[in-house]
Amino acid sequence: MSHVRYFLNLFSPQSWETFCNHGSNISGFRKRQRRTAGKIGIGDTFVCYLTKVSRWCGVLKITSEAYYDEAPIFEDPDPYVIRFKVEPLIILEPEISVPVYDGSIWENLSITKDYAKGSRGWTGAFRQSLSELSQSDGQFLVDQLEKQKEENRSFPFTDRDLRNLKTLEAKTPSGRVLVEVPSRDQEDTDAEVELADDVSLAEARDSLQIQAKIAQIGALLGFKIWLPRGDKARVLSLCSDELKQSILKELPLSYDESTFQTIEQIDVIWLQGRSIARAFEVEHTTAVYSGLLRMADLLALQQNININLHIVAPDERREKVFQEIKRPTFSLLGGGPLYGKCTFLSYDSIEEIEDASNRHTKDSIIEDYEEHAKE
Repeated sequence: MSHVRYFLNLFSPQSWETFCNHGSNISGFRKRQRRTAGKIGIGDTFVCYLTKVSRWCGVLKITSEAYYDEAPIFEDPDPYVIRFKVEPLIILEPEISVPVYDGSIWENLSITKDYAKGSRGWTGAFRQSLSELSQSDGQFLVDQLEKQKEENRSFPFTDRDLRNLKTLEAKTPSGRVLVEVPSRDQEDTDAEVELADDVSLAEARDSLQIQAKIAQIGALLGFKIWLPRGDKARVLSLCSDELKQSILKELPLSYDESTFQTIEQIDVIWLQGRSIARAFEVEHTTAVYSGLLRMADLLALQQNININLHIVAPDERREKVFQEIKRPTFSLLGGGPLYGKCTFLSYDSIEEIEDASNRHTKDSIIEDYEEHAKE
């Protein structure tokens, strides 16, 4: 007798509400997942996970083979056209869904137990729907969610949850518009931008080392340093004790909330007083895209902002950075193209700047190493 297989099914709080309101009997996925969906059979199980608030929220028994249907359910037009009929076994409201950080969950799942809470590495397993869970992880989650269905424990939203759920507005020349600022560890359901292959642990360690070096250089040059809250502990573990005195606990900035949330997620920021001098995004993935998106978001929200922006990546990804930075999405910003305001720094350049920073007192040393995309 074959074992039931378990697959990850990601929902945003909005799509989970739509799914439940529509009868909880059809789950949809993007067209590009057709091949993966074809390997999933009747009797297999979806374990449902809420992005933005990082919670396990339900269990669905698959009752059909994958099929194609464009009829609007989740959006109109609906991108989730690869669908399965499902039988809802467990459906939990977001407020009683079980947080992934809950001790009973985190410490017993193979995909989380080896990571520190608050770190970013574990999110690789939550990159997209239809990832297969191990037999032990799948059965464990079903058991825990069944238990929660009976006990109905409350898990109040944290401040972070509330920030991620909040609808933000931004002021534009044509009026106010709604915006969404993804958190760094937010696992968007099958994001519009398809990421490249999983980042290896070695690459992740390299990027942390570079992040630490950039912070160290800024501190030596007299700047205060901002690091994202989720990265701070790991970066500081790679830096000298002297650097810790330069790390800010809060950003001393006065922007609207959507801009502020974008800024606080940037990999490294050098500040002079209440002003940002330079902002750095370390891009270690083949896609070299998330950092560019964050920089573009910042410029779109604050078209007159005057900050030196830098994408830092390995030498072999130089051309990829230049190729991506000149996409129409980044070239048609209201305040001018991103490639005119954001430069490239290689990992090797950071190493050289670190060596030279002991002999310099000004951040203009960066200008000797930064590279601009050719127009």
